[in-house]
Amino acid sequence: MNFAVQFDTHRQRAEQGLDTLVPAAGTRPGRLHTAMRYSLQAGGKRLRPVLVLAAADLFGAQTDALPAAVALECIHTYSLIHDDLPCMDNDDLRRGRPTAHKQFDEATALLAGDALLTLAFQLIARHYAGIPALCAALTREYADAAGSEHLIGGQMEDLLAEKKSDATAGELEYIHRNKTAAMLSAALVAGGLCGDASESQLVTLRDAGQHLGLAFQITDDILDATADSATLGKTAGKDAKAGKTTYVKLHGLDASRKFARQHSDAAQAALTALPGDKTFLLALIESMATRLK
Repeated sequence: MNFAVQFDTHRQRAEQGLDTLVPAAGTRPGRLHTAMRYSLQAGGKRLRPVLVLAAADLFGAQTDALPAAVALECIHTYSLIHDDLPCMDNDDLRRGRPTAHKQFDEATALLAGDALLTLAFQLIARHYAGIPALCAALTREYADAAGSEHLIGGQMEDLLAEKKSDATAGELEYIHRNKTAAMLSAALVAGGLCGDASESQLVTLRDAGQHLGLAFQITDDILDATADSATLGKTAGKDAKAGKTTYVKLHGLDASRKFARQHSDAAQAALTALPGDKTFLLALIESMATRLK
């Protein structure tokens, strides 16, 4: 297996899906749809849609997982737009370009995020209506991952932690498990659902996604403290400047690197229990743990 070639194949498929399944920029109102596409097409690693597609391939999915992959990237991009707003992280740079509220304005960015979140569920309803059980399962999975007890709840706890000087390791793990890991778990589970994975296999995928999400976010904390803005494509050092609670702040760089390695190893170990050729997914997890941006 050539990992880079296979990753690029999945990524290009996701890019094509984003281009064809998201309303054209000229769709009225043009400013809104232009802003949606601006944020979606800013690049990024496309890890979540790639995970959906790779997990579906692992189970030999007969159902097209692309709409599910695109829907998840819409949810992820909405969360980034809102995270960057002045009332949240107040950031000027995302994926190497001005954030949506800087490129357009705050109200347009807010509405573009709202529209992307809504579009995600439109895509699920439109493309899986003929398979009611799958449609319901994907809707439930994404709504749960993006809801008040996971993604949005994690963001709320993250904001609250900024105002605390005594945030605990447990509180930090809660933030990472819900703000980041829940969405990566949803990606793997969505691919499994499209491939008709069994309940026990879905549990394994969810567990792998939790560990993968923690490894990914801890690595993100490390990179924020060690890399530069040009490399990251977003503002480096903003966590420390904002007084955010991070793994680096609580545990230091060496311990943070150790924790990231442990969770990455646990994600890989979980996947080895699944059938099929796991070579690409295992390599993808390794690449996410050792990335430089």
